[in-house]
Amino acid sequence: MQKKEYKTIKEIAGPLMLIENVENVCYNEIGEIILSNNEKRLCRVLEVDENKALVQLFESGFGINLKQSRVKFLGHSMQFNASREIIGRRFNGLGKPIDGLPEIIPEKSLEIDPITINPTQRSYPNEFIQTGVSAIDGLNTLVKGQKLPIFSASGLPHKNLAAQIARQATVLNKSENFAIVFAAIGITFEEADFFIKNFEKTNSINHSVMFINLANDPAIERIATPKMALTAAEYLAFTLNMTVLVILTDITNYADALREVSAAKKEIPSRRGYPGYMYTDFASLYERAGTIKNKKGSITMIPILTMPEDDKTHPIPDLTGYITEGQIILNRELLNKNINPPIDVLSSLSRLKDKGIGEGKTRKDHKDILNQLFSSYAIGKNARELVEILGEDSISKLDFKYLKFAEEFEKNFLNQGYHKNRTIEETLNIGWQLLKILPKSELKRIDYNILEEYYK
Repeated sequence: MQKKEYKTIKEIAGPLMLIENVENVCYNEIGEIILSNNEKRLCRVLEVDENKALVQLFESGFGINLKQSRVKFLGHSMQFNASREIIGRRFNGLGKPIDGLPEIIPEKSLEIDPITINPTQRSYPNEFIQTGVSAIDGLNTLVKGQKLPIFSASGLPHKNLAAQIARQATVLNKSENFAIVFAAIGITFEEADFFIKNFEKTNSINHSVMFINLANDPAIERIATPKMALTAAEYLAFTLNMTVLVILTDITNYADALREVSAAKKEIPSRRGYPGYMYTDFASLYERAGTIKNKKGSITMIPILTMPEDDKTHPIPDLTGYITEGQIILNRELLNKNINPPIDVLSSLSRLKDKGIGEGKTRKDHKDILNQLFSSYAIGKNARELVEILGEDSISKLDFKYLKFAEEFEKNFLNQGYHKNRTIEETLNIGWQLLKILPKSELKRIDYNILEEYYK
């Protein structure tokens, strides 16, 4: 049946367009705008009121003649053409190939706004994912099916850390099919070039799917990009039974696009001008990660966001922290000391770390050494602050040992760089070497039998 075309465009205001006298048009439906020269542009229905439809333009409204242009609604929401062949490919934020290779022949055309995983169908995440980064693997462990965001800020090297995790992440069970879905949201051309070259140089592209949305692309594409990426991840995980790690950077650009569209619709703003439904919108993204009962595949998510003005109480990190299971926080002070990646392990948290480590998963001493490293580093930092305020005479000989521990911990454990891939065995062995700086009597968080076996 041929779709009806409408020549009843009433007005265009920024990214919005009003069409009158429409019939059987639905919310979120995709429309095709046909210009007088037969050029085609896409739009999406935002609101329907009786016979009027308010649509959002995917591109600029420049060149759309109200009298000569026409609109055809396609009868479905935005879709992604999914196939096994998407692995190794690069797409824009609307799911169109941008790598110079042919269009994907779809095995399935999937809507990008599905219902999130039913909580009753979820299984509890309890399997370790190795990122090769000691500060994460050793102390803030990532677990299969978890949502673990990275909180960064302007000028901090989150892009380097994102590329490192994408390059190094793996599951210990080598028999599993593992894939990376990487979505860059609202980034500059230079950043996009950095990620593309990094993936191609290290052959990470061979088990990855990339979605690239640039800063000069329309806001609606920015909003669609993470949804496209997660739809691809769901297909790989729950149709092809793969273990999928999704990396989204930068969620702040996504939130700003939501605010831009909300302002264009003249909605009443909430905190800092962001729409009141931003929490719900974030949840609709983050809750697409997880594991499902009786399914082999899984989706693990690392969303990356830049905190405006380094403010953890800003709505974007604040709402993200409510929904996700912890956060990895990058620290400017550590960066100034040339510690890379500059992960502040004491402020960071992985709420599921205890579920994915220990005997039969990583190593039996992992939990004990994790707790002891946290405790010792905290004491060492306190000793450092006392020295800075009161001088070296204010601390005891034991405090000097903790002070040395803190310095060596930052130098040898945290500061591994962006091109060193450490196994969990290497990470834990480094931890033991550091703990030997302290007297054996101070290692009170380690089980006696484990201490006797490893403290030599």
